[in-house]
Amino acid sequence: MDNKNIKKAYYAAGCFWGVEYSFEKYKGVISAISGYMGGVIPNPSYEIVCSGFSGHLEVVEVTYDENIVSFEELTKLFFEIHDFTQTNGQGPDIGSQYLSAIFYVDEEQKRVSEELICILENKGFKVATKLNPLVTFYEAEDYHQDYYERHKKVPYCHSLKKIF
Repeated sequence: MDNKNIKKAYYAAGCFWGVEYSFEKYKGVISAISGYMGGVIPNPSYEIVCSGFSGHLEVVEVTYDENIVSFEELTKLFFEIHDFTQTNGQGPDIGSQYLSAIFYVDEEQKRVSEELICILENKGFKVATKLNPLVTFYEAEDYHQDYYERHKKVPYCHSLKKIF
């Protein structure tokens, strides 16, 4: 594996357990790690994030091989596994930590994200997903990693709905 082809993408799409589960199974994805981004408190705990006062979102850091899968393909998956029109959370999970967002690593990721949002809007969707520049990613506690795999369950509020 050539390290210059290994890239990262950061997606917030509600509860990170289901997001992580969906990305881990995708061809070309090396890892998907649950964590927090966007808040004002360094090294937040799950309890602080859930309080809604820290400003963090539940985010998944996706490490992928761009020789196998593109950022565009991963971002299409992101939009297809959650309700990007919901403004107050995701499914039954209500709260600011569950909002939809992409934390872009560079201008190319921002451009691709904007183009996909434009396509969705042209299809009649009112997109609530926010685009944010990269900030510090804080890995969530161990008990959040690979949650569905460890508990032999499947996500309850993330399922694939083809849009593109």
